[in-house]
Amino acid sequence: MNNKNLRNVLSKFATGVTVVSTIDNDGKPVGMTANSFTSVSLDPPLVLWNIGINQPSYDAFLKAKGYSVNILSKDQKDICDLFSSSIDDKFNDIDYILSDNGFPIIQKSLAWFDCIKWKNYPGGDHQILVGEVKNFYANEKDPLIFWNGSLA
Repeated sequence: MNNKNLRNVLSKFATGVTVVSTIDNDGKPVGMTANSFTSVSLDPPLVLWNIGINQPSYDAFLKAKGYSVNILSKDQKDICDLFSSSIDDKFNDIDYILSDNGFPIIQKSLAWFDCIKWKNYPGGDHQILVGEVKNFYANEKDPLIFWNGSLA
């Protein structure tokens, strides 16, 4: 199977764009852009996302007690680009607060979820992280969408 062709076909499915964030063992905020976010269950309230096993923040997320999922609004493309980059301190100029569980919530996002680790599953070259939603918030902004290899 040709992975490049598969990736191109998968890009035909439009997704929202998130920044998933946590705190590492040194107390430093860590985050990355992800579009693999989805709901799993309402009872208990579960969501999931996937992280590549070669991601620099892989160990931080697997060792963390949980994470926040920040759904980006259309006017946050710069934040998407920043958290997709290899810059070390991505939170340096980001306006954020800590959730009740201590995870970074990016201000002015379309929505956010404060999650405690529920269970992780192997998924090929990714790890599937399922979190239990402890708190959430949304506003009425327009979402940032990833489709056909581009942001819209």
